[in-house]
Amino acid sequence: MIDRSLSTVFLGLLLVVALGAVGLFVVDVGSTSPDPVAFDDTVTVGLTLESEYALSDEVDLPRAQVFYSQYQYVVGYYGVETFVDQQRQPAHEQRFGYPLTVYVSDYSETGVELNENGYPVPESTPRWTDAETASFVIGSEAQTPAGDTVVPFGDREDAQAFADEYGGTVHDWESVLEQSFDRDDAAVARDRVTDRQQQADARIDNTSGQLDRPTSIVVGEDTDSVQDAIDQAPANTTVVVPEGTYEEKIEIDQPITLAGEGNVTLRGDGNGSVVTVTGERVAVRGVDITGVGNVTREAGDLPVDINEESWDASFLQYYAGTDAGISAYNATDLRIENVSIDTPASGIIVYESDDAVIRNVTVSGPDDPMSGLAGVLLFQSPTVIEDSTFTGGRNGIYLYRSPETIVRSNTIEDNFLGTHLMHTGDSLMTDNDLRGQADTGIVIMTGPERNAVVGNTVRDAADALSPGGSANYVANNIAEGNDLGLRIASTSSIYEHNVIAGNDVGAEASAMLPTNRVVNNDFVGNDVHATAMSGPLRIWSHSGNGNYWQGAAGIANGDQSDMSYSPTDPTDSRLHRTDGTPTLARAPALKALAGLEGSVPGMRTGSIVDRAPSCEPNNPDLLSQTEWEDEAWTCYELTRTTSND
Repeated sequence: MIDRSLSTVFLGLLLVVALGAVGLFVVDVGSTSPDPVAFDDTVTVGLTLESEYALSDEVDLPRAQVFYSQYQYVVGYYGVETFVDQQRQPAHEQRFGYPLTVYVSDYSETGVELNENGYPVPESTPRWTDAETASFVIGSEAQTPAGDTVVPFGDREDAQAFADEYGGTVHDWESVLEQSFDRDDAAVARDRVTDRQQQADARIDNTSGQLDRPTSIVVGEDTDSVQDAIDQAPANTTVVVPEGTYEEKIEIDQPITLAGEGNVTLRGDGNGSVVTVTGERVAVRGVDITGVGNVTREAGDLPVDINEESWDASFLQYYAGTDAGISAYNATDLRIENVSIDTPASGIIVYESDDAVIRNVTVSGPDDPMSGLAGVLLFQSPTVIEDSTFTGGRNGIYLYRSPETIVRSNTIEDNFLGTHLMHTGDSLMTDNDLRGQADTGIVIMTGPERNAVVGNTVRDAADALSPGGSANYVANNIAEGNDLGLRIASTSSIYEHNVIAGNDVGAEASAMLPTNRVVNNDFVGNDVHATAMSGPLRIWSHSGNGNYWQGAAGIANGDQSDMSYSPTDPTDSRLHRTDGTPTLARAPALKALAGLEGSVPGMRTGSIVDRAPSCEPNNPDLLSQTEWEDEAWTCYELTRTTSND
């Protein structure tokens, strides 16, 4: 029996995140020349956890660490180019202050060489050197997992020797700061939403022909069993399974289509997967699957070899080897459509299979959300999952190292986690309806980049949306009636045009770096609109636009209120729940203090300020889909109510 759970991994990683700030080095801003600190004690950016785990021990990538005047922690950047790019971002100095000191890796006297991937491999660990006195090689063959990188040296002659061997030119610090480095960000994730939809359509079109292959064999007429028909069918033909129940487990190892006609049930013996696919361009359609096992197979029993040297070998072995209704390995262009699966473990497992398509599938897992594994488990398999229903079990949909996956228009109910992404970036979760998750509706973990979470509705979950990592685009979602609507744990991400309504807590800002753009969202009917964990002041407005906060006590000044709003302020946080507080909020002393706190980041650590709150909801069409539309009011109506008190 399965005696471990993905939820254990999930909760363990949450604990790591929660405790991660404990060892961080706190800056003494009174010192203008602080000494460098251990890189592990910094708040790090610029490298995904997957990339970090995959690096061999001898690789030592270029790094920078920066002490800021208004940020209490040291920020560690993988790549000098990462710092140069980020410090140019809008409002960077406003959030962090100016750099007090920048240290960079010093490859002088380390005997550094580049390996086959272009990663620096020094004979000894690089020390730290002051960026202002260092020399930098730009445009060489040196790489990080993110792309081209700048290689710093404490000695200019060493930098020139490196450039002579590996290419590039030598620059001083001022010249580096003037360079332009191409790095994808949250705007890229936003711009790729349409491209991802088109990519999904292309995958569906690519596999559509597999549903219309000519019939070669009919089970019961030409063969006695389904497996015999599969074994005898010519490639690129259809095996037709007439109505009835077939008590057998089958394996498909060639490009054929298995098609049920009428009410067709494939029933396993409760031991192992019912359908195993090990061939390319296979299609399975029109069948119900029951009798799925609930065990994990040994390594020798899997139809694929897992590299035991891989950093995640044990994880892959355990979960890729669990039983499922359909288990597919190395099954490029797999198509599963109009299939129903009742399972105590997983519905569908797809392992190292590019461009799979799963459509109109129903997976019923255990009623207990702590039992079973997932409706769909993807491992290193970019896939389209659409128009399907996943009910019960730990995970509705679980993605592991499966970039460029599109999950759209699905119904996901009564799981522990609805949609769960691990080490998976550049994917799209859109137009899904999630309800009743015991833990989280949509969760993105382990530091991936550029995921888009767009147009989803999450209700009745502990946490509705929890997208971690960086450079995410989170937009046009509804989070209603949850314990927590939105957990802002990612960095350098865009959160816009979401409706956060009727939750116990609307949003929680937990990211250690104040680099997110949170704008044009609507907060209505939440017991508490937003909270913030330790860290700097978060400013949730951009270019004169803010968010709509039910209860913001302002007079209309165009489309915005004339007063800033702080959902973490003791007075502001009660405005939508307590009669009479708008009058107090406009008291001259409190108004002056709010203005000062909103302009000086150091005065409100662990706080959120919206400097340009909207007078009316930014997303009335989305808000009308909730029970809270009538609770929103405009600045003018609030002013009129206040004057009548």
